[in-house]
Amino acid sequence: MKKYVFFDIDGTLWDFHQVIPESTKKAMQMLRENGHAAYLNTGRARSNIIEKELLDLGFEGIVAGCGTHIEKNGKVIYEKLMTDEQIARSLKVLNENDMPMVYEGPENHFFNVEDFTEVGDPYVQILKDRLGPIAKTTSCITEGTRINKFSADISEKTDFDKVMSLLPDFDFIDHNGIIIEAIPEGYSKATGIKELMELEGIDLEDVYVVGDSMNDMDMFRFAKHSICMGNGDERIKEIAEYVTTDIHENGIYNGLKHYGLI
Repeated sequence: MKKYVFFDIDGTLWDFHQVIPESTKKAMQMLRENGHAAYLNTGRARSNIIEKELLDLGFEGIVAGCGTHIEKNGKVIYEKLMTDEQIARSLKVLNENDMPMVYEGPENHFFNVEDFTEVGDPYVQILKDRLGPIAKTTSCITEGTRINKFSADISEKTDFDKVMSLLPDFDFIDHNGIIIEAIPEGYSKATGIKELMELEGIDLEDVYVVGDSMNDMDMFRFAKHSICMGNGDERIKEIAEYVTTDIHENGIYNGLKHYGLI
């Protein structure tokens, strides 16, 4: 019977230098040959999933932006966008609380590299270089701009409790008190899986999730079968059904083999 395996990207399919182990490539090929479906399930918005080597692993679909964007066989089957009011209000709140931000959409990202100079975050320059023309400044955000979610840096001047109180219609993921992800309230990697299950008639027993970090927590709690990478966060390991080996110690291969998927 066909199984559906949902994979996180960073720290799971590839390392933080974007190196995909050969054992992972082999495992993904075997998974497809055995008739199972691989899906990306990532916090990244769709416009930040562009690397050919990653996409060439062979995914039936993509759950992007923490459940706010779902594709199957290259066709968008579900989309949740921030409203114009949410975008305007969040821009005002973040600017007033010294939080440089990145707005993430299905076609474009919006951020100002110079805003991140004070906090010393080199990621946005790397992001700008990677995305090229689809990386735009926040001045390009106008009425009707398609945005799924945003992330922001926390500076020494940030009153994060105040920020959350002013943005109650968002769910926040705190990455070690340095960066936050903000997703429209009620959306997560888990809701992305659930939405796809309802659209495609998939049984929960046939769902497997693979990840390593805190933004995988919701899908680990949702799924019956969960695989945490050996290099994963200890908090995720505690709730995983199975902890595999490190990403560079055949982690994906061993995890899929454990469940008889390959």
